[in-house]
Amino acid sequence: MELIPAIDMIGGKCVRLTQGVFDDKTVYANDPVEVALRWESLGAQRLHIVDLEGSRAGHPLELETVKRIVAAVKIPVQMGGGIRTSDICKQVLDVGVSRVIIGTSAATDEDFAKSVFAWLGEQAVLGVDAKGGFVAVKGWEETTSEEAISFAQRMQSYGAKRVIYTDISRDGMLKGANIEAMKQMAEALAVPVIASGGVTSLDDVKALADIESIGIEAAILGKALYTGHIDFSQALKITQG
Repeated sequence: MELIPAIDMIGGKCVRLTQGVFDDKTVYANDPVEVALRWESLGAQRLHIVDLEGSRAGHPLELETVKRIVAAVKIPVQMGGGIRTSDICKQVLDVGVSRVIIGTSAATDEDFAKSVFAWLGEQAVLGVDAKGGFVAVKGWEETTSEEAISFAQRMQSYGAKRVIYTDISRDGMLKGANIEAMKQMAEALAVPVIASGGVTSLDDVKALADIESIGIEAAILGKALYTGHIDFSQALKITQG
């Protein structure tokens, strides 16, 4: 199972939110490039970047910083936040990002979802953000009437090759991952699932690694890395046996 450090950005800085609430943010570094290089040096094989304000604005606002990150590291970078049109997908991929994360636009525009997954294949990842079991959109500020699992299954039928599943209730809370929800999503899909939200301890990492065989391909590590709740090197030892 792959472990992917997250770098969430607002105003060009590395921050973390609590349950996606923009008024509850903590700045962990002024230069996300230094953070990216740190995770790479510790053994990360991929980085997960989120343009938080872009997710609310409906278009990326951090592309210049992302471009600097991509130029600085040798590992692939996946990015989400405000990626809602084909033109934006192309812009993001053109700066060197390897995978774009499609969330709100897939939930709100069925035709776009069908076209983008057919067009980009492995370069597009479906982002399923769940609040109370239902899909949340627009920077998690709105919730739809569609259940997360049925939404993911529908997107899989449109060609989505992998899913990042985030339990918003656990995100940034340092209260542990929702292992059962991750298991249910993985069992419901034929494509791999990347677990996200609330991964707080080495026990969480081990619990997710234990269900890798049912389709948990990776786990995204966020706030717990920045607070010291998880030592990245120790977490890698668990996933690498």
